Amino acid sequence: DGLATGATMRAAARAVRQRRPAKLIIAVPVGAKSTCREINAEADEVICVWRPAPFFGVGQFYEDFSQTTDEEVRALLARAACEEKAEITPPND
Repeated sequence: DGLATGATMRAAARAVRQRRPAKLIIAVPVGAKSTCREINAEADEVICVWRPAPFFGVGQFYEDFSQTTDEEVRALLARAACEEKAEITPPND
């Protein structure tokens, strides 16, 4: 959704980095200028489309910034897992 303090993104990037990806790219639609600059240390590439000033919070740039419920997250993860399984095709012998 965006970068305000960057604390959540830092934690996520460090967790992903432990899995040793070939490349770690952080991309967000909006963020505080200073945070977008600071987060560069956590990734190979950072894309922050809009760095408005003044920046008061990510929510100011969304018409609807309601919180995602735990149930919505569980449903999305379950759906993604099913789609991933459907995309895996066994090799032809």
